[in-house]
Amino acid sequence: MSRDAGPRTSRDTGPRTSKDAAPTAPTTPLEPGRAPRRIPMWDTARFVAVTLVVIGHAIQRQTAGSEHALALYTFIYAFHMPAFGVISGYFSSADTPSAQRMRRTFTDIVVPYIVMQTIWTVVQAVVEGGKEFNPTQPTWTLWFLLALGIFRLVLPYLAILRWPLFWAVVLSVGVGYSDNVDSTFSLGRAISLLPFFLVGWQLRQWGLFDRWYEASRRTVVRVRMAAGAVFAAWAAACLLFIPQFAEFDLHHWFFYDDSYAGLGEDAWWAGGVRLGLVLLAGVLTASFLLLVPRRRVWITRFGAATMSVYLLHTFVLYPIRESGVLAGEHSAWPYVLLMVAVACAVSLFLAQPFVRRAMRWLLEPKVDWLFRRDVATPGPAPRRPGGTA
Repeated sequence: MSRDAGPRTSRDTGPRTSKDAAPTAPTTPLEPGRAPRRIPMWDTARFVAVTLVVIGHAIQRQTAGSEHALALYTFIYAFHMPAFGVISGYFSSADTPSAQRMRRTFTDIVVPYIVMQTIWTVVQAVVEGGKEFNPTQPTWTLWFLLALGIFRLVLPYLAILRWPLFWAVVLSVGVGYSDNVDSTFSLGRAISLLPFFLVGWQLRQWGLFDRWYEASRRTVVRVRMAAGAVFAAWAAACLLFIPQFAEFDLHHWFFYDDSYAGLGEDAWWAGGVRLGLVLLAGVLTASFLLLVPRRRVWITRFGAATMSVYLLHTFVLYPIRESGVLAGEHSAWPYVLLMVAVACAVSLFLAQPFVRRAMRWLLEPKVDWLFRRDVATPGPAPRRPGGTA
């Protein structure tokens, strides 16, 4: 399994304007359910985040020979997966799942996972040889599907505890000390990233973004200046200290898939490093979301197509990555910028409506035959709240 991986999310529940009301509308952080009204900020955030995933995968092969590529890769990986965790949690419900919600778990997570895992097994068997179908070991980007299933499974249990975010952090830091929790069913990554999912869910309970939607222009400008300063500081750190980051293998810590011993740091204080990186990711994710425009912009409409981008971009990039063309002199910074441009173009292309329509049979297969008659047909989609300026 490749170590650089990206997200895929599941339909859950859409936001409501009331701070304390339970969410009811089905949605997915990568590809929300169709609804007549949407909140532009979240669609924009989804598309920008998935484009960062594509960029990270596009330049990964260049990181071995280019400090510029490694600096950009480290910059992105510090927060892009935590950001998806927060978005997933924000649109999730801790209520006891209904039959329809459990049905969506199958249609949004289990079925796409099996389909894509099978396809990738065949592709890798043909290209690399010796590949066997193993559903317990997700291939490349598919790990986040299983992680989301775990998030949704444990959320109702964590929600009844006092200080659920505290316990999520304890689990995230503590799991790194165990070599027995690995990539099987994405369990290690799911536990490690659980705090971000809990943060997203609690942000909704606290109603912070409800207030952000209505914040004055002066407040927005001040907050975004601070958020921009955070991003500028992290970018400067990635540029100035990339030799030290490379020596410490920092970008592998951002995968959240190895134990501390597996990362070469089995000392007692390794959990403190994980905690520090979780806090860093939290600050960067907050800055990212605060910098996303609240109004509708030209890329907002692509926020409904991020499932297509996420699941299909790997097929476009795989031949380029495996050909070896990105090694050697093609790791120089002009080629890094070229791959960033290619990644953005791939993301925009795969978000086009005709691509979604053409690939719906693969990405959203009809599996009504799997279910009992009383849950075979999903109910009508509830209304979603309106967008915000």
